[in-house]
Amino acid sequence: MNKESIVSDTKEMVKDKLKNEGTGHDWYHIERVWKMASRLAKREQANSYIVELAALLHDLIDDKLVSDKGKAITEVEYWLEGAGVSSSDTERIMDIIQTISYKGGNGRKLSSLEAQIVQDADRLDAIGAIGIARCFAYAGSKGDVLFDPELSVREDMTEKEYREGPSSAVHHFYEKLLKLKELMNTEAAKEIAQERHAFMEEYLMQFFEEWEAE
Repeated sequence: MNKESIVSDTKEMVKDKLKNEGTGHDWYHIERVWKMASRLAKREQANSYIVELAALLHDLIDDKLVSDKGKAITEVEYWLEGAGVSSSDTERIMDIIQTISYKGGNGRKLSSLEAQIVQDADRLDAIGAIGIARCFAYAGSKGDVLFDPELSVREDMTEKEYREGPSSAVHHFYEKLLKLKELMNTEAAKEIAQERHAFMEEYLMQFFEEWEAE
């Protein structure tokens, strides 16, 4: 099977698997990450085949979506083998999807340009207008309130603490989203992130004006 067919089949599989997902990690999120990653791969002259497959598969092992991460990893590996992806390419793809998350890499440097690109594309979808919409969708899915002025914001708060402890949608901006601009890897992503970050700052100014009924 040629690479174009493998990407196409993987796209259909992921689309079917995530079509009813309700936390902001649905198929349309995957599609945007895939498109952005493909765009960045061309600009950075990376391996587009590896980038596209990793972008399409990156959320299938996310512990926000699966209860058994080990089983999910095995299922993705099985899919790649069945689709005809070589063992060396499978190893590269699995390394990417296991290390690009906000908490997954534990701060270690990503092993390849392809990993940096997929991570940038995923993080770009977490900021800007779409990022704001996804933030509120995710907060609602975990039962968080819109905003709680009684809750403090800690700059060192981890993603795990946010997911498991009391928080609010607006607090998540400070816990994660406003930090992402400085964490982009590629120059192309840094340029896009500047504009999306500025949009979020403007949104928060408007939000707090309305919160105080000004």
